[in-house]
Amino acid sequence: MKSVLVIGSTCVDVIINLKRLPKTGEDLHPESQSLAMGGCAYNVANILRQAGASFTFATPVGSGIYGDYVAAHLAAAGISTPIPRQQEENGCCYCLVEESGERTFLSCHGPEYSFHKEWMKGLDLHRYSMVYICGLEVEAPTGGELVEFLEENRQLEIYFAPGPRGVHIPDGRLERVLALSPVLHINRQEAAELSGREGLREAVEALHAITGNTVIVTLGDEGAFCMEKDGAAYRIPGVPAQVVDTIGAGDSHIGQILASLSSHTTLKEAIRSANAVASRVVAGKGASLSDDEYLALKKTFSLPPNEA
Repeated sequence: MKSVLVIGSTCVDVIINLKRLPKTGEDLHPESQSLAMGGCAYNVANILRQAGASFTFATPVGSGIYGDYVAAHLAAAGISTPIPRQQEENGCCYCLVEESGERTFLSCHGPEYSFHKEWMKGLDLHRYSMVYICGLEVEAPTGGELVEFLEENRQLEIYFAPGPRGVHIPDGRLERVLALSPVLHINRQEAAELSGREGLREAVEALHAITGNTVIVTLGDEGAFCMEKDGAAYRIPGVPAQVVDTIGAGDSHIGQILASLSSHTTLKEAIRSANAVASRVVAGKGASLSDDEYLALKKTFSLPPNEA
């Protein structure tokens, strides 16, 4: 089994459900509020845990009420981190979920988005064949160190999720990451913004030309489009779902792809199972499936598409 190194944040999602976003000066009454574990990298690591994959989760955990919440839930899930506990207060993410299921994020960042190369010194990096990173950590003030770490460890195949703020990554860091030939995992809008091309195929071809590696674009209920490293392109159909909220859909998708690839599944089958996981995630509240939900879904991964 290939081992995965996951680098990135764990935060607390404060999920606020409301019919629509408020206008300036308006007073609305949310329908509900709840707390849940979140953070792009955590969502990825949690899928790897549920899949029984081999991984290490390098996530800084801060102090304060949100830091304590994160630390307690990581311990309960049996997830450890090689990074020492940080003194600065952990942040949180306010997830405004509209009636349609669409979400808007307001993120208060703490040390969970930081990175220092010295944190990786205790790891045998030759154990890992894949590393996951998110654009938020590259964009953060310490993102330069993260890019340097990747440049110094070219044996790691990078799975990069730039996210909706990918185009805001400063100081040429985005270009440096792309120069490392990462596998890109993005949605349709992110593909258009990163490539400057509106058409899906044109956007993917442009990004593939830049990285020389696989580009995976999630398309919601339409599934996913992929152009592999060798240029082979195909679409994997989605799995219909009644959307409750879309929090964590992309994270769960790439998490399942990594989990499947770590067990030597083909990329096509990895994407097919990822579509199923993402569909189940958007059908429930929050970014994660329960362990029982995931295990029940996992039993369908080996079935033909029309039987799953």
